[in-house]
Amino acid sequence: MSTPHNSPFIDPAFLRGMTRNRVASRRDVFRLAGLTAAGLALSACGVQGQKKAAPKPSEVADFWAGKQKNGKVVFANWPEYMPEDRGPLKKFQQETGTAFEYLEVIEENASFFGKSEPQLRAGQSLGYDIIVMTNGTQFARMQALGYLVALDHKQLPNFAANAAPKYKNPAYDPNNTYSIPYTSGLTGIAYNTKYVKEPITSIQALFDPKYKGKVGMMADSQEIANFGLFALGIDPEKSTRADWEKAAAKLKEQRDGGIVRKYYDQDYIDAVSKGDVWLTMGWSGDVFQRQLAGEPVAFAVPEEGGTIWTDNMMIPKGAANPVDALMLMDYLYKPEIAAELTEYIQFVTPVPAVKDLLSTKAAGLKGEDKEALEAMVGSPLVFPTEADYAKLHGYISPAQPADQEAFEGMFQAVTQG
Repeated sequence: MSTPHNSPFIDPAFLRGMTRNRVASRRDVFRLAGLTAAGLALSACGVQGQKKAAPKPSEVADFWAGKQKNGKVVFANWPEYMPEDRGPLKKFQQETGTAFEYLEVIEENASFFGKSEPQLRAGQSLGYDIIVMTNGTQFARMQALGYLVALDHKQLPNFAANAAPKYKNPAYDPNNTYSIPYTSGLTGIAYNTKYVKEPITSIQALFDPKYKGKVGMMADSQEIANFGLFALGIDPEKSTRADWEKAAAKLKEQRDGGIVRKYYDQDYIDAVSKGDVWLTMGWSGDVFQRQLAGEPVAFAVPEEGGTIWTDNMMIPKGAANPVDALMLMDYLYKPEIAAELTEYIQFVTPVPAVKDLLSTKAAGLKGEDKEALEAMVGSPLVFPTEADYAKLHGYISPAQPADQEAFEGMFQAVTQG
């Protein structure tokens, strides 16, 4: 049964936001478009300079002093990250008088960075007031090279009041100096409950010889590195090169022991659903889709740790309308607006109040619409538990090209060896 986008009933064949193609293509971009040694060389071509120090409060104040609302904002985002009717943006325009231009021009972090970097290096405007990028290598490079505007948090009261503590002061952007989250997703363990009878709680299940030949791992270097580190009890965000080497060695042992059936890009969800593999690294969105379709796939955040990735709103240097950009970024943290976005995107929201708002809405619905929205509200894949959040960590984000190349080489040797 196919249903329109404005219905809360979710047709599993046409899920937006959390569909396999969407999520997998986003999470796979590091391997395909930016983190191979060749890709690193290309993306770093012409990039000069050392890491930029965090701005002093006086520098932030000086930048924002005298800047005024211009009545327009240009928002560059990923596809299918905003309701098709642009409802939240239209409400923003009605309430503030600020016109908007919304562009779905970001399909890969690496390619977007590669196109943007020469302009930013030359001191030219990208033509966007807000951009959205995932925490990781390219995000780190944008910070390190001074291509982002430090935010004036005095103009972000909704963020201060409504963002969950997990989304404040992240390791990849201390004190949210340059960014605030747009939406998030999780990497954990997906498993087929027809073949794996016991609940999976530990990451060590992926290394257990009893599942020899029935384990899937991801080919994405950042993803697999995190899980190698988790298996050793190491926090990726605090890890060193020596830790990366230990994690790579652990993953090679897993591979050489015949435990891994395949290193997957985006087809792992079909494999685990069919039973080709019994358990695998997986993304919350893929599993949520298959659960809605009634397939025997469960998801667990391992007790040793799982990964949380976050797509972040930021203002690039040279933005023509920075005050208007801040206004819109903060507006999206109004709970009722965040709820509208979450219902459409179906990723993890940074605004906890959204859950109660959607629960109230579901109570007023009937039939399939009610069941579908209740399923989303009740899913820890969309609304992780506090216990899950406590176990989640970000990616390793080496900012310098030499570190990037060393990191990629270690884990490519695992997945391509």
